[in-house]
Amino acid sequence: MFCGIFLPLFVVLPCGWQLTSGSELLRNESGVRVGMAGRWSENNNNDECDLVMNYSVADRCAFVKKTPDCSMEDGFINYLEVAFCLLPPNLTPLTISFCIIWLFFLFIILGLTASKFFCPNLSAISSSLRLTHNVAGVTFLALGNGAPDIFSAIAAFSHPHTAGLAVGALFGAGIFVTTVVAGSVALVKPFAVASRPFLRDVIFYMVAVFWTFLILYRGTVTLGETLGYLGLYVLYVVIVIISAFIYNRQKYSDNTSVQNVTHVPADFHSSDSSDDDVPCLTGRSIHQEYESEYRPLLPYSESTSQILLSSLNPVDNRRWRRKSWKWKVLKVFKTPLEVLLLLCIPVVDPDKEDRNWRRPLNCLHLITAPLVCVLVFQSGAYGNYMIQGQFPLWLLFLLLGLFVSAIVFCSTSNDCPPRYHSFFALLGFVVSAVLISAAASEVVSLLHMLGVVLRLSNTVLGLTLLAWGNSIGDCFSDITIARQGYPRMAISACFGGIIFNMLFGVGLGCLVQMLQTHADVQVEPEGLLTWILAGSLGLSLVLSFVIVPLCRFHLGRAYGIFLLIFYVIFLIIALLTEFGKIRVT
Repeated sequence: MFCGIFLPLFVVLPCGWQLTSGSELLRNESGVRVGMAGRWSENNNNDECDLVMNYSVADRCAFVKKTPDCSMEDGFINYLEVAFCLLPPNLTPLTISFCIIWLFFLFIILGLTASKFFCPNLSAISSSLRLTHNVAGVTFLALGNGAPDIFSAIAAFSHPHTAGLAVGALFGAGIFVTTVVAGSVALVKPFAVASRPFLRDVIFYMVAVFWTFLILYRGTVTLGETLGYLGLYVLYVVIVIISAFIYNRQKYSDNTSVQNVTHVPADFHSSDSSDDDVPCLTGRSIHQEYESEYRPLLPYSESTSQILLSSLNPVDNRRWRRKSWKWKVLKVFKTPLEVLLLLCIPVVDPDKEDRNWRRPLNCLHLITAPLVCVLVFQSGAYGNYMIQGQFPLWLLFLLLGLFVSAIVFCSTSNDCPPRYHSFFALLGFVVSAVLISAAASEVVSLLHMLGVVLRLSNTVLGLTLLAWGNSIGDCFSDITIARQGYPRMAISACFGGIIFNMLFGVGLGCLVQMLQTHADVQVEPEGLLTWILAGSLGLSLVLSFVIVPLCRFHLGRAYGIFLLIFYVIFLIIALLTEFGKIRVT
C-alpha cells in the first residue's frame, strides 16, 4: 500500500501551465519556460506549497525556503523544512519515518495530558464548585474527554490550508465513534439503550451535522453562525439538565407511591431510564480498600526529598507485576513523558484523603507551571518577548514563581494540604490546556506535511490518522466500561461527547480565527471526499435513528456487526475517492 502511495508522482499544475511533450519543461501562457528542476523566477513565490513535489528532489529544499506558503507559522517546527532540508535528498524517506514516530509520541502526549492531568483537575474543579453530575458530565467531563479534538480543530482552523483537517477529523471521529465504538459496545455487551437520552443525542447531533453541511456548501462561516454553534450546545446542556430533573422527580414520586403500597424498593432499569440511572464510577471505595490493605502498621512519615522522588515515580510496583508485557512495553515509552508532565502540571485528586497534596512537588509546580505556559503558549511566541525591550518575560515569571514557591513552602507542612489547595487544580487545568493546544498544533502541522509529501488531502488525513489518534482512547475506555457492566454509560459517552466536539470544535475554532483576522472564516471543501464524509455521517445517524426504535431500543450483536460493516464500506469508498478511483463525471 505504501509503495502505491510513494511511487506514482502525479504532476499537479496551476491553471495556465502545460507540460510540453518530450521534455520536462513547463510553459505558461506568457511563454516563459520554467524547468522542472525548480528554476523559478523570484516573483513566483506565491505558489501553493503543495507544488513542492512537482520539482526535482535536489530543488525541493530551496522551493520550501523561498515559498511563503511553506512558512507554517503555527507550531514550533517547520516540518516541511525538516522533511526536505534536514537530511540529504536521498534520505528523505528516513526523515519521513522519524516524523511518523514523532507523530506517535505527540498522540501519546495528547492522551497522557488529557487523561492524567486535564480530566482529574476538571473533576476537582467541578467538585469544588459542587456541580451536579448532569452539569459536570455535559460540560467539564465532555471538555476533558474531547480536549484533543477541540484543540486540534482550533489549530486546524487557524490556517486555510489545514481547515480540511478539522472537518475531516470532526466528521471522521464522529463516524468512528458512532459506528466502530458503538458497534463494539453492542458486540461486547448487548443491552437496552435508554430511549429518550438516545433520541435526544441523535437528534442534536443530526442538527449539528446538517448545519455543518450547509456551511461547507456555502463555504463561509459568519459570526452569527459561530455563536449559533455555541448556543446550540448551551441549549443541549439546558435540555439535559431539565430532562434529568423531570426524570428524577418522576422517579422519586413513583418510588414513594410504590413503597407506600407494597413496601418494597423499586429498583429497576427500563429502556426509558435516564443516562444518570447508572452508577457513578468514582473509584472512591476501591481506592479506600486499596489504601487500607497496604496501610503500614506503625506510623511512618516520609522526608521532603522522599516525597518528591515518590511523587515523580509514575510506576506502581504492585500494578507493574500484574500487567501484561504489552502494557509494560508501552509504559516504558510513556514513563519519560509522564515524569516531565509531573514536573510541570499539578493534579488535585478529591478522592484521596490528602487530595494528592505533595508539598515539595507542588511548590516546584509554582515555578515550572507559569514558566511552561510562557514558553509554550502560541507556539513559543512569548518566549523571546522583552518587557520594554530590556527584561525577558520568562525571567519575570521565573522570579515570581520562586518568590511564591518559597512562601508556600515555608507556610505549609507535608501532611496537611492548605486551604487554597484547590487553586492548584485551576493551575493544572490551565497548564494542561496550554500543553494540549501546543501538541495539537504540532499534530496539525505534521499531518499537513505528510499530506504534501504523500499527496493526500487534508480531509483524508483528518478522517484517518487524526480521527483515529484522538478517538482511540475513547474506544478503549467505552469498551472497558461496557465490559464492566455499564453499556448505557458507554453508549451515552459515544454520542454525548461527539456533540460537544462538533459544536465546540467548529464554533470555538471559527471564533478564535475571527478574533485574529476580523473577518468571516472561509472553508473550502476538498472535492467529492468532503461530501462523502458528511453524507456518510448523516446516513449513519439516520439509520441509527430508524433502526434502534424498530429494535425496541435493544442493541444486539447484529446491530454491532452492521455498524462495523458500515464503517469499513465508508472507509473503502473514501480511500477510493482519494486516489481517484471514484470521481464525478
